[in-house]
Amino acid sequence: MRLRIDLAYDGTEFHGWATQPGLRTVQETLGTALATSLRVPSVAVVCAGRTDTGVHARGQVVHTDVSREVLTASAGRSPDDPLVALVRRLNGILPPDVRVRRAAEAADGFDARFSALWRRYAYRIADRPDLLDPLTRSHVLAWPRPLDEERMNRAASDLVGLRDFASFCKQREGATTIRTLLDLCWARTPDGVLVGTVRADAFCHSMVRALVGCLVAVGEGRRPVEWAAQVLRAERRDPAVSVAHAHGLTLEEVAYPVDDELAARDQLTRARRTQP
Repeated sequence: MRLRIDLAYDGTEFHGWATQPGLRTVQETLGTALATSLRVPSVAVVCAGRTDTGVHARGQVVHTDVSREVLTASAGRSPDDPLVALVRRLNGILPPDVRVRRAAEAADGFDARFSALWRRYAYRIADRPDLLDPLTRSHVLAWPRPLDEERMNRAASDLVGLRDFASFCKQREGATTIRTLLDLCWARTPDGVLVGTVRADAFCHSMVRALVGCLVAVGEGRRPVEWAAQVLRAERRDPAVSVAHAHGLTLEEVAYPVDDELAARDQLTRARRTQP
């Protein structure tokens, strides 16, 4: 059976999602906990979005495959449903900066990565002294100058849609940088924190943080509103675009189609993206 696991973590002490020899990662930490809980040698886990070092998640989604008999046996004498018992055991084993929120049997055709319709990230910035809070320093970027969200939104509007985001990505050989950016907008919370919402079908490496870095330069007036569109059209990395710090970024949500459309979405996602 395939399990869907909904996961949250504080990325501060992790070297990102993906397993790396000798480094503490979310994938390795979760995989080890699952193997211990299920009493098996190892467990492979696949996530919806690979977060970078220092990036957080409230809405990460993971899948793993396990024998139904193994899952049932792992519950032992617990009167609870085996999946309920699994969540309880995992949260007893995992360190406090990783929490499993739920586990469920996935529908046929579900793939945490390839079945996803979109991922939504939030980037949080405190750009005034009265907003600086030591208790939120691990997930809100403290910025020393005020930012104009109206300018940032005007610049962001030129980036939304099906585009080649090569200017905002660390490129990998043979990988496409074409993505559909569904939303990119900035608004303040009631207490004044500036929050950027970024939603797309998928993201390439460092894309969100590069977009944020570009728009921050516009927001504080160092660059004109038109600069973001100019960078995009160049379709190559611009050294003038700073990649924003990782700790301000959180993966908030991943959306999936209804069950009978999962397999079709998987096939569509695996196809190489092209611009019309």
